[in-house]
Order: sequence, then C-alpha cells, then structure tokens
Amino acid sequence: MDQLIKDLADWLVEPTRYSIINGALLAAVLIWRKKLTHPLVFTAAMAGLVGFFLFAWGDENFKKIVTKPDNVPILILLVTILYFTWLALRRAVLNDERIERGEPTLEGELSKQKVFTWPDLVYVELICMVLFIAALMVWSISIEAPIEEPASQARTPNPSKAPWYFLGLQEMLVYFDPWIAGVLLPSFIVVGLCAIPYLDTNPKGNGYYTFNERPFAISFFMVGFLLMWVSLVIMGTFLRGPNWSFFGVFEYWDPHKLEPMVNVDLSVYFWVKTLGMPRPENPLIREAPGILLILGYFVAMPPLLGKTIFKKMAAEMGPVRFNIMMHLFLWTALVPIKMVLRWTLSLKYFIGIPEWFFNV
Repeated sequence: MDQLIKDLADWLVEPTRYSIINGALLAAVLIWRKKLTHPLVFTAAMAGLVGFFLFAWGDENFKKIVTKPDNVPILILLVTILYFTWLALRRAVLNDERIERGEPTLEGELSKQKVFTWPDLVYVELICMVLFIAALMVWSISIEAPIEEPASQARTPNPSKAPWYFLGLQEMLVYFDPWIAGVLLPSFIVVGLCAIPYLDTNPKGNGYYTFNERPFAISFFMVGFLLMWVSLVIMGTFLRGPNWSFFGVFEYWDPHKLEPMVNVDLSVYFWVKTLGMPRPENPLIREAPGILLILGYFVAMPPLLGKTIFKKMAAEMGPVRFNIMMHLFLWTALVPIKMVLRWTLSLKYFIGIPEWFFNV
C-alpha cells in the first residue's frame, strides 16, 4: 500500500499532469471560493497535507530532498504562501458578502478601532522580535549552512541550480531561446507591473480584499504568481534533479538518468511529417507556418478576445490600453502553452532561424 501511494505521487508530479492539476486546483478555488475557503475545509486540507508529509517523511529519498539546507526555507516559504493566499481569499469572500448586504468591509470596521502605539504595538513587536530571534538561533544550530567547497571548473554541481528566486527563469530557459527567457519575458514582467496602475484604473478594491469587484485582475495575478512563478520554483527545487531531469518526490536522484532530447521545430512537423517533403532552404519560407501562427496569435487574438470573452473590458479600457493589456496577457499565456507543447509533442520552437539567431 505504501509503495502504491508513492508510485501514484510520482505519477502525478509528471510535468504535464503536475501543471494541469495545479491549474485545475486554482480554478476550482477561485470558482468555488465561498465553500473551499471555509475554515473547516482549509483545516481539513492542511491536515491532509500534514498527514501526507508525515507519511512521506519515512522515505529516504523524500527526506533527503526536503531537508537539504537550501530547500528548508523554500518549504517554509511555500507554507506561508499557501496560508496567506487562503487568508486573502477568505477575507475577500467575507467582504463581498458584506458589500452585498450593504455593510462596510472588514478593513473599514478595523479602521474605526484605535490602538495606541505605546505600549500595545511596541509590546507586540518586541515579543515577535524575541520569538523570531529564538527561532533563528534554533535554526542556525540544528541546520548547517549550505556552504560548499570553492568553485572549480573541473567539478561543477549536478544539478547546477540558480537561487530559488531565479529558478523560474532557469526553468523557462528549457523552453525558450535565452534572449526570450532571460531578457524579453523578464522585461515584460517588469514593464507590466509598472503599467498596471495606468492600464487598470478601476478604483474598486483599493484598501480592502475583494474578488467580485476585481475578478480578472485577481485571477490574472494569481495565475501569474502561483502557476507561473511559485509552481516553477517548486518544480525547479524539488522535481528537477541531476542533468536537469524530472524526478518524482519519492524517486532516487540517479545522476546516470538521461532523458533523450528529441525536440523538433514546428517547421519539421509541417514540411517533413505532414507534407512528407524536405524543408525549404530559404528561412522565411521554411518557417512560414510558425511565422503565420505567431502573427495570428498576437495580431488576431486581441480583437477576437475583445469582441468575445473580454468585451466589457475592451469597452471600459479603450483600444490602446486594452491592446497593451492583451499583449501582456498573451505573452504570459505563451509560457504554459510552450511548456505543455514541449512535454506532449516535443515541440522546440515555433520559429527556428538559427542563421539569424531568431528562435521563438
């Protein structure tokens, strides 16, 4: 029975299934947030996770990965993200119910309460500081610092991983050309975050938690943060092993495990596998299917979405702001699309022109 549970867990964290399950869980939580954020439901879910963790603790491979000095703070970080995500959604549900009844929000009620800085606030901060220092002392004594030997060109770590906050970018390097994964996509993230106040001028939801008043903004943020960042950090930390291969949570990190890379470009699928003919030598003709596909994705999709799913948003934002928002949205959606296509169809590039160092 124990081995059956371990095999099932390893099967579920296969990258395609792992991503689909994460997306389905987030969608379920957002759709049925009133029921799933109930304290009893959340407590039961946390009890289930704790029970699974205690069961998995007996496995040497799982314990070795989780207790690595580098991974302990990441595990704590994930637990806090889970808790505060639930807390924010729960308060949003309560606020939405209060707004429907014509009552002030929870934050509005709290703003009426007055608390003296001295001694109330200072005493609480002092107690927190003492407890935090004590926890750091216990941590530093019980867990060794993750300091290795001096760097050497003759011996590189396997796997060689970036710091946890760059694992998402390192994972994207597997699916995109370096100039896209390392320059273009991070630039869009920074520019997109800076442009939010100018693109989304909806005044609702400022200073209090809500979902009904900002459904698209909150959903888009959670997809970008939880699925496109936290999920990739988990993948890069606990599922990526030697040779950057995927491993299950109970699987031994065998450095001799090699997964053959048989990735092919879209032009190979079109010319060779579909039409049964060699690829043309002219790069533009050869990559015409991918070029047309990408142009259709970024040119045709914004007006199509503006007339269907996001019709109300397009009318409120205007053509300029809506098109900028949609292009940022489409670039974000391109990441999971490309990842799933790599895992399922072994697709490497939509457009592959190495002669011009242009690969998408």
